[in-house]
Amino acid sequence: MIRRYGGQRSLFEAALGADTIELLLDPTLRRLDAILADEQLVNAVFERQAGRFPHSRDRGRPGTPADVILRLLVLQRVRGWTFDETEREVRASLVYRWVTRIYLGPVPDAKTLVRQSLVLGDAGVRALHERVVEVARTELKVQGRRARVDTTVVETNVHYPTDATLLLDGLRVLTRTAHRVAAVTGNAVLRIHDRLRAANRRVREIGRASRGIAQHGRERLQAGYRRLLALTRATLRDARRVQEALVQAPQPPVRAAIWRAVLRARDLLETFMPRVERVIAQTRARVFGGNTHYPEKLLSLFEPHTEAIRKGKAAKPAEFGHLVKIQEAEHGVVVDYEVYEHRPADTILVAPTIDRHKHVFGRAPYLLAADAGFWSGKNRTLAEEAGVKRVCVPATGRPSAAQRERQHQRWFRRGQRWRTGSEGRISLLKRRDGLSRCRYRQFTGSQRWTGWGVLAHNLRLLLTRPDQPSPAR
Repeated sequence: MIRRYGGQRSLFEAALGADTIELLLDPTLRRLDAILADEQLVNAVFERQAGRFPHSRDRGRPGTPADVILRLLVLQRVRGWTFDETEREVRASLVYRWVTRIYLGPVPDAKTLVRQSLVLGDAGVRALHERVVEVARTELKVQGRRARVDTTVVETNVHYPTDATLLLDGLRVLTRTAHRVAAVTGNAVLRIHDRLRAANRRVREIGRASRGIAQHGRERLQAGYRRLLALTRATLRDARRVQEALVQAPQPPVRAAIWRAVLRARDLLETFMPRVERVIAQTRARVFGGNTHYPEKLLSLFEPHTEAIRKGKAAKPAEFGHLVKIQEAEHGVVVDYEVYEHRPADTILVAPTIDRHKHVFGRAPYLLAADAGFWSGKNRTLAEEAGVKRVCVPATGRPSAAQRERQHQRWFRRGQRWRTGSEGRISLLKRRDGLSRCRYRQFTGSQRWTGWGVLAHNLRLLLTRPDQPSPAR
């Protein structure tokens, strides 16, 4: 049974006194406590909890209150903790207990926080973000006269993808899963030959051969890949044999926990075997066929949604993750964010940017600023028809005489100077709020991770508003 707020405090907690705790709170935590007291924020978490099961509102034992979950998850991202660190820090601190409304009660463990974060989902994080933007509009007096937009890449938590390491990952997962089934069931017939040691040697040989640029090095590279592909195909055949045996065999008279482990292993084999086959196909096409543009190339066995995105960076030519749109208004408030499963062209993001600005502020921005990647004559006409008075987007290629004159005007140059602040904002989001690398799994995890980072950034703006002292970093 879910609850919005916790129960009545004990006499000892009341005797301890709020005034005593107030003396220990720094201005940042005091301000955060006031912001999170907003009823709409609590309701956003409560409604997501209510949708978890059909009778979550009136059945079952009392769960962790929505108010406590909200405060714990927000405190985690603002402080940059993991779930385990959040549990440990809150349990050991009377101040954090008071801010999270736990007081002297039991602190939810890390697994509970993980489950509640999944229950909240991307929709819940977006609801929290929209409410925080409304609060920022009021308290920071954001009028929405200006808007700037830019894109960046939030990388998934994968290693640098090479054909050799992807083959090794597939071989390792299939071998480990088959051995786990054999160990749980005690059936030695299901055990497959362990080829990991030989595969590791082949990967090292490929690494040494790849550093050679002569024809001899190319031949050594292909020879190493032939051996590694042979090992992977042999392991794939063994894994397919184990998987077929598990599908055809009836449920044996074993404990339920053992049978659940067998079912999990069978699902893993069904999931990873097609992915390993894709890696084998793309490796053969690239190494032996010279096809470096294989369609829908798989970049990770564990995060198959990952895309390779080139943003023209000299230090990092390719980034592996998802494209993210960051849209801002005055005072650095991030009005909107969007994580794209498949990278779109920047030119098609102008119309959604204006529509989102209208949804938040009720009107189009007076000035819209973006870099040259968003330029097209159609976008300029579309923005002006939508009500944007000054479209501050430089043209690509050789602009017309009228466009060159437009770009030399003072308002255009000032708008472009303001636009460059979006690059600094993205850098801050990556360094401080975790948008450099996503620590959650799957595409939905990338959406939640990005949303929490943007939410933490907007909350920090509210915590350090002009009439509040800046927190120590």
